[in-house]
Amino acid sequence: MRTFIKKIVSPFLQKTSKIYLSKPRKYKYKDISVWVEPSVFPPFITISTKLLLEFTETLPLEEKTVLELGCGCGIISILAAKNKAKATASDINTIALDALEKNAKDNRVSIEILHSDLFENLKNRSFDYIIINPPYYPKNPDSIAERAWFCGKDFEYFENLFRQLPDFMTKTNEVYMILSEDCKRDTIFAIAEKNNLSVKCIVEKTVFKEVNYIYKINL
Repeated sequence: MRTFIKKIVSPFLQKTSKIYLSKPRKYKYKDISVWVEPSVFPPFITISTKLLLEFTETLPLEEKTVLELGCGCGIISILAAKNKAKATASDINTIALDALEKNAKDNRVSIEILHSDLFENLKNRSFDYIIINPPYYPKNPDSIAERAWFCGKDFEYFENLFRQLPDFMTKTNEVYMILSEDCKRDTIFAIAEKNNLSVKCIVEKTVFKEVNYIYKINL
């Protein structure tokens, strides 16, 4: 029964986001407020963004370099910058990046904002922290908006992510990724292992009967 419900809920969330975000909506976390544009991943509908914000606040961010890979509305980058980190936010969605430029100014922080498909435009860069809130539903996206939800029928997003990620990892930097129980985690972990990466759960939290996990990815 639980599996059946999840099969209904996941597409429902995606369709609901299209309706709810047919116009810009404001999202707030503590003293940070951002406008989320249509086609940008909606932090209102899932709990993952809030959990990552709470987790990011626990990190020693001052003077650290932080990459929010696939930043969406970029609120994690804004939080990092407010905590005196040198934040870089990247995304493939130019609407998200244009909105983030305005949101960063409104929140009085400076962020490096880059258009990049995963690490495509980040070569020869290093970061103390890399934070990822990935798409994980196995379907080929039909639009830029759907790329925030769907990782490709054959998990192409994760194939590309884990193939590229080792070039941006060191013995001292840290990579974190959030996943829900509502995804094929075993498949994702197998792709990581194929690329000589290990995945360790460091946070597990249940909200509205759904379990979310934050993983640390290691070489």
